[in-house]
Parts: sequence; C-alpha cells; structure tokens
Amino acid sequence: QVNLVESGGGSVEAGGSLRLSCGASGYTISESCMGWFRQAPGKEREGIVAIDTYRTTRYADSVKGRFTISTDNAKNSLYLQMNSLKPEDTAMYYCAARKGRCRYNRDLYVLYPPAWYDYWGQGTQVTVSS
Repeated sequence: QVNLVESGGGSVEAGGSLRLSCGASGYTISESCMGWFRQAPGKEREGIVAIDTYRTTRYADSVKGRFTISTDNAKNSLYLQMNSLKPEDTAMYYCAARKGRCRYNRDLYVLYPPAWYDYWGQGTQVTVSS
C-alpha cells in the first residue's frame, strides 16, 4: 500500500518562504515519478512542478524561479521549497506519484494532469497574506 503524507504548510506573509515535505511509504522515491499540485477554493487542481525518475523537472510559469522541487532518497521524501510567496499561492498543496518510472520528453515541456498520477497525499494548507 502506498501512502503519501504532506507536511510543512502554514500561514506566512507575502515574500516569505515555506518548505513542504512529502513522506512516502510503499513507494520508492529514488525511482519515482512525482509532482506537486495545488487547489484553491473554487478552482481546479493544477500541477505546479514535477520530477521524473531521471530527475528532470518541470515547473509551471506561475512558480518558476520561486519554487524548487527536490528529493531525499535516504528519507524517501519529496520536497517543495517555496520562496517569494504571493497571496495567489494560497491553496491546498498535494504531492502525487505515478506507478513505475517515467522519463520526460526533453523536447516537450509539459506538466501532466492529475489523472496521470496514481497516488495522492491528503494535502497541506498554505496561506499567504498580503
């Protein structure tokens, strides 16, 4: 059974930083295909950053240059470092994982939709005040 558990959310002022963690069990981070999504009230869940098995990353324009995805194989965890936070970053943040390995096409810069992923965490709330 695969379990993903997010943590690290909270309330910060605009310009602040947070680091989200996603601990995995039943799933090996070193061979992972994972992503971070967020969902604000009344909006669809959107992919903001993803990483393939070979550690190629993809970022949404809205977070590029401010957010950084990383992994720690020893801790079997995925992270999202969020800097220069804005009020529009306020949302529930989810980590997601896909079965098996994946490799992004280097000529195609896309973020796959939620349906592409097989496993989800319960989410962690991020609130950014102005």
